[in-house]
Amino acid sequence: MVLRDFVIVSELEIDLHTGFTVLTGETGAGKSILIDALQLVTGARADSGLIREGALRTDVSAEFEATASVNASLTEAGFDANESLLLRRTIDLQGKSRAWVNGSPATAQQLRTLGEQLLDIHGQHAWQSLTRPDAVRGLLDAYAKISTEKLAQLWHSWRHTQLALSEAAAAQDSLQRERERLAWQIGELEKLNPLPDEWDELNSSHSRLSHAQALMDAAQGALVALEDDEASALRSLHAALQQLQNQLHFEADFKDIAEVLASGIAQVEDTVHTLRSYLRRTDLDPERLAELDQRMGVWMSLARRYKRPPQELATLLASWRAELTALDQAADLDGLTRREKQAFGAYQDEARAISKIRIQTAPVLARSITQAMQGLGMQGGQFQVALEQAAQPLQSGLEEVSFLVAGHAGSTPRPVGKVASGGELSRIALAIAVTTSELGTAHTLIFDEVDAGVGGAVADTVGKLMHQLGQDRQVLAVTHLPQVAACADHHLLVDKRLLDKQTFSTVSAVVGEQRVAEIARMLGGEKLSNTTLAHAKEMLQAGA
Repeated sequence: MVLRDFVIVSELEIDLHTGFTVLTGETGAGKSILIDALQLVTGARADSGLIREGALRTDVSAEFEATASVNASLTEAGFDANESLLLRRTIDLQGKSRAWVNGSPATAQQLRTLGEQLLDIHGQHAWQSLTRPDAVRGLLDAYAKISTEKLAQLWHSWRHTQLALSEAAAAQDSLQRERERLAWQIGELEKLNPLPDEWDELNSSHSRLSHAQALMDAAQGALVALEDDEASALRSLHAALQQLQNQLHFEADFKDIAEVLASGIAQVEDTVHTLRSYLRRTDLDPERLAELDQRMGVWMSLARRYKRPPQELATLLASWRAELTALDQAADLDGLTRREKQAFGAYQDEARAISKIRIQTAPVLARSITQAMQGLGMQGGQFQVALEQAAQPLQSGLEEVSFLVAGHAGSTPRPVGKVASGGELSRIALAIAVTTSELGTAHTLIFDEVDAGVGGAVADTVGKLMHQLGQDRQVLAVTHLPQVAACADHHLLVDKRLLDKQTFSTVSAVVGEQRVAEIARMLGGEKLSNTTLAHAKEMLQAGA
């Protein structure tokens, strides 16, 4: 991972290893900077405030191992798929953001889509989402592997038919008046029955009939010039050909000329045949001309009445017929009622199937989270997933989902939002995070100070849980608890320094005595005593 001019980091290049990694440091050192950078490079909102003071832009890139599912998403989106995935994001002082995926330009939405497959981030205020019905339902559905996309589509279809039925019932009078108007206009145009492209054909036919005598005279004159006259073209051509043919045995060059003349004679004869045929089928036909005059007159009259070009009357008639069909459907209350019932039935079938899965999964999720709570200082506590019939069918289903919790034995489960202790809320959120993260697809899990309000033996359990998650995932945790830090496979120290009147933050790996000193600082502050150092060593040995 590489950061340049990000917040108070000038330049940082760091490898995040597999297993459980902690980030520690003094308050205000910027322990969450790496997490903020990861969120930016996976599509978080761009903000010029992330640029280090005095710099022109910030530049963040992160390289991930590409799983088969990630590569499938990359291929579908048109990106190159490799063994690794490189994401990059920049922001300039104007707030303009640019992004790349494996070197190809990308959008922030594409980064977010990939980020959802790569990272699972649990923030220190994760408990707040537990009070939002949509987030609670989403967590249960994710645990149950339920997709509500089809359900939402069916709900929207049902609501659309419901609205159409309601509007049609309220507008029957106006719909009838509009229908009568359209029907009368359609009747007027149907008397003419204009056909597509007919107007151009009428104009062409009318023009020919209007000039029929002149056309016939022209054809007859051409025939006379080509064949009938004593000095006609055909006679002259035949005479010229005969002259050349008589001398072919003396001049071979005449052969090509004679062939050209013969070809010309054939073409003129074809022309004569065509002209005779034209004269046989051409007539003055004044009756047909009168018919055309009458039809074109009606056509023009309707075009003026409806303020449309004559050639558009056929299209206008088709559009009115479509409008009338739509009005008939809108006025068909029986048909609309049937469609509304069918749409609601399809929605109910899908919603009931989802409800069945939720009812089956809710106690399973509740037991898993209850079990996790026991090790987090909430012995005897209970977690429940409550499903209640919704007042009306929802886009998300037929029930409302809520979380209830009892912090200790003997207490009555209450809504999560009404649990008084902030420490309990954090531990419940951590129990949920651990329970659901084990089932997630993201290879990298991030915990940003979710252990707030936790201490003592519970902190030991938190550290062990995260270490356990790190056995087959990459886990990154920002923590202030030495018990959690001691359980980590890797330890990163965030340090803030003042240089040339500017504040800079650095991130470095600590091992050996440096790590002992950091754990001791977390235990007892800046003054390191032999006692805190010894305690730190014991914790690291126990956490190993």
